[in-house]
Amino acid sequence: MIEVNGQQMTPEELLAAYEEAKNAEQNLKKAAKKALKRRREEQSLKPYQAELILMQKYLEETGRRMIILFEGRDASGKGGTIRRVTRYMNEKHNRVVALGKPTENQRNQWFFQRYVAQFPRGGEVVLFDRSWYNRAVVEPIFGFCTPEEYANFMRGVTGFEKDLVRQGTILVKLYFSVTKDEQARRFERRKTDPLRQWKLSEVDLQAQERWDDFTNQKYEMLKKTHTNHAPWTVIRSNDKFAARLNAMRVILNAVPYQRGNRELDFVPDPNIVISGAREVESMEAERLRSGHFVG
Repeated sequence: MIEVNGQQMTPEELLAAYEEAKNAEQNLKKAAKKALKRRREEQSLKPYQAELILMQKYLEETGRRMIILFEGRDASGKGGTIRRVTRYMNEKHNRVVALGKPTENQRNQWFFQRYVAQFPRGGEVVLFDRSWYNRAVVEPIFGFCTPEEYANFMRGVTGFEKDLVRQGTILVKLYFSVTKDEQARRFERRKTDPLRQWKLSEVDLQAQERWDDFTNQKYEMLKKTHTNHAPWTVIRSNDKFAARLNAMRVILNAVPYQRGNRELDFVPDPNIVISGAREVESMEAERLRSGHFVG
């Protein structure tokens, strides 16, 4: 037996205690390194967040309206990006809208009516955490709309958006694209992290097994609703920080405000930011090579 701090231990117990302490120290260093990296990333977003404040001021002074749509698969990083975009903006002139299931009364209304009710007034920014494009992807997959309702939406949405833009609204459509493996990793984290478990829904739990269905609907949506007046911008979002940074660049570039920091890099990373048309071409090429789409 060996005495350590007044406690009798066998050599085997001492070795086990040493290994445990060593592992704890390594985990602590790893957590500290991760926290430092996260802090550096958050700090590097601040110049862009300052530009977003200037952008918002321009909208207020000119009375222009702005709508930003955040679409994409579950766990693709939409919510985290929205929080970073709005973190320092004037709360009086921006709103985040995340509508739940429509009521029976809303189901009998014109489809776009409940979204129009949330549209910005002059000088305001409205960010939709999922939008009317639920009808293009989620609803047909899970049977929440009829084939006729889906077809009517796909025929009418481009005209609806054309009128919106023609009347002066700045419309930015972002689609966050995450890989299947990364989505699975994020879902697993949600299951085990008590601070993230609230994010899991019934739809989330089926997202992996319905992956190909979502991919097919994504393709149809991008192909039919990417237009010159309301184009889609696809954000590769496996790297959350890169996705947030480049989404901010896309948003800032959509508004003709006076730049505050001219030395800041406003050019989106072409490996992260893809036009909707290019994404469609890429998906079609992959289908020719492998016989099926890759999301």
